[in-house]
Amino acid sequence: MQTILVIDDDDGLRDTIGLMLENEGYRPLLVADGATGLDTALSVKPDLILVDLRMPGLSGVEVCKRLRAKGSVTPVIVLSAMGDELDKVLLLEIGADDYVVKPFGTRELLARIRALLRRTGQTAAKLGFGDVEIDLDQRQVRRAGAEIRLTKAEFNLLAFFVQNPGKALSRDVILNSVWGYESFPNTRTVDAHVVRLRQKLERDSETPRHFLTVFGVGYRFLP
Repeated sequence: MQTILVIDDDDGLRDTIGLMLENEGYRPLLVADGATGLDTALSVKPDLILVDLRMPGLSGVEVCKRLRAKGSVTPVIVLSAMGDELDKVLLLEIGADDYVVKPFGTRELLARIRALLRRTGQTAAKLGFGDVEIDLDQRQVRRAGAEIRLTKAEFNLLAFFVQNPGKALSRDVILNSVWGYESFPNTRTVDAHVVRLRQKLERDSETPRHFLTVFGVGYRFLP
């Protein structure tokens, strides 16, 4: 049974979604605030998270960013009010995978949930490229069978890259998704960490094949 975490301060909506999920064979976990939701997401590791975009205290935006900064790759659907400006760039910046605008029908929400679970279910916890193997759950990296030691930030950056293959990612998007706004690093931090990933994981760090520079934009990861 797949577990879906629902983080929403609207009691009625949260209970309605919970009942709908139960009826469809999912195991719902219902949480009323962002801080508790973040802790639950990190400890329980649900299969999918539904989170309200705007909540008092820790907002859905911050929940998403902090999840990704912690290295979590759990798929996230944002529940947004009509009128909130959301596009694919903003979704990527905050680390969300999809969004549904309120008010929404149960059929629409279920369709989005099923589609995202199917898509992410095809991505194993163990990934790789070249002679590199990555275990996202164990946070371990091996190259040609030998373990490669990465710092926390290096692994989080690697996890973000492998979850977004082929995309041209700006330095700001990478910075906000991996480090989060509260850390106050600058874009040079991204450059320095990409250099270290190249040194540790590329066969030739001077002519990288996987961690590519997109001039005027940022970087692209090609597995």
